[in-house]
Amino acid sequence: MSYTTPAEAMQALRAVEAKQWALSHAMNMIVYDAATAAPKNTAEGRGHTLGILSEYMYGLIADPENQALLSYLRENESALSFEEKREVELMKKTCDQLSRIPQEEYTEYEMLLNDAQTVWEKAKNENDFPAFAPYLEKIVAFNRKFAGYYNPDLLPYDALLNEYEEGVTMEILDAFFEKLRAAIVPLVEKIRRAKPIDDGFLHRHFPADAQKKCAEYLMEVLKIDRGYCGLAESEHPFTDNFNNKDVRITTHFYENNLASALYSVIHEGGHAIYELACDDKYTRTALAGGVSMGIHESQSRFFENIIGRSKPFVFAVYPQIRAFFPETLADVSAEDFYRAVNKAEPSLIRTEADELTYCLHIMVRYELEKRLIAGTLSVSELPAEWNRLYKEYLGVDVPDDTRGCLQDTHWSGGSFGYFPSYALGSAYGAQMLWAMKKDLGDLTERLARADLTDVKAWLAEHIHRHASLYQPSVLLENACGAFDPDHYVRYLTEKFTALYGLSLQD
Repeated sequence: MSYTTPAEAMQALRAVEAKQWALSHAMNMIVYDAATAAPKNTAEGRGHTLGILSEYMYGLIADPENQALLSYLRENESALSFEEKREVELMKKTCDQLSRIPQEEYTEYEMLLNDAQTVWEKAKNENDFPAFAPYLEKIVAFNRKFAGYYNPDLLPYDALLNEYEEGVTMEILDAFFEKLRAAIVPLVEKIRRAKPIDDGFLHRHFPADAQKKCAEYLMEVLKIDRGYCGLAESEHPFTDNFNNKDVRITTHFYENNLASALYSVIHEGGHAIYELACDDKYTRTALAGGVSMGIHESQSRFFENIIGRSKPFVFAVYPQIRAFFPETLADVSAEDFYRAVNKAEPSLIRTEADELTYCLHIMVRYELEKRLIAGTLSVSELPAEWNRLYKEYLGVDVPDDTRGCLQDTHWSGGSFGYFPSYALGSAYGAQMLWAMKKDLGDLTERLARADLTDVKAWLAEHIHRHASLYQPSVLLENACGAFDPDHYVRYLTEKFTALYGLSLQD
């Protein structure tokens, strides 16, 4: 097919993008349903449907006519706007990668992930790693192979990392994690010697129905428009963004752990806020949605920790939280609650980890992923090595695989290279806070009213509205300067030194 003008070619590209988004919408809706509402024995039918839809997706994206279209646009990029050039760049990356994957492998992988999700959930609940292991072995093998398709010039794990955070390598992450570990481990040791914080009341009985009402309240505080954002329950909290007018978040209500659901709602709510604020003009194009998982996690962890666990915000929302549990929290003050939800103590579960030790959980997964993809660690060795690293990094003994290597859903979904994004996002968020304060001044008074208007407006202006227009590093630098993890180290040190009454000179 020939094109008379670049403008005509861009119209043709947008038609392909719209079909791609429609297929993604349908496939993601099936996956979302599987994790939230589908009966437990329905995987086979979904797998068949996803297999067929994935064949259509492959045929659409890998069509040689698309390569010709994109080549034409690259040859005539002088006639394109900056936005159009970036759109072509991202779409070409997608087409190039998928075209390198044999169609039968692509379809087989999509069906494998559907089955693996169901098996993982059952294995986790029954502490049965051997049941999940064969699926994980296949997923690791696929990812190792796909890494070569994605970017044969990079080491396999570097290629996978770039699928979640463009430009990041193991070399960069090794230095980043070493800096964090050098700061966090000594601080954790100081806290071990300090007077402990009592958080026992967070593990009293909190009925799920009351927790659901509390979760709805927090979404109101976050000013998330419920006309465009749903809240459901799943085994593992997650966010699914179908488009910037349809975002779904989930949580899990544990009746003996109040903080788990409340803060997962705020965390996933941060993801939703980002997606819902992406500029409409990018909808159903390659520029739609958040640019990377690192930037995405910066938003979720910004709202969960920097805002949600800040003293003025906790004091602002606690009276209403206590009203949902008047008898259970009758003897708990706002100060008690603030200290409890910020308690720093090495633990087993990543999603329930405190803000300080959280990155140590990520470091464990990072080390294991590197070795799994490199082939120096087998799936059969994973549980023992997981347990060893948890003892080394966090000083805790892992009692079973349910609370060990089966706790996260990511590997059952094929998301190798994703976990480092959580740590990067935490560091990005601290740097955004620094820049935000330069522009807005001290946030204490606003947070004491639970008023997030200015905070959300700053993030929308500097981060959210741009969707995927800029590379992650460029977006961050435009908003708050070149990435500098010292902002995060300083934030953690100051917060937890004050919380535990430590001396900076200790």
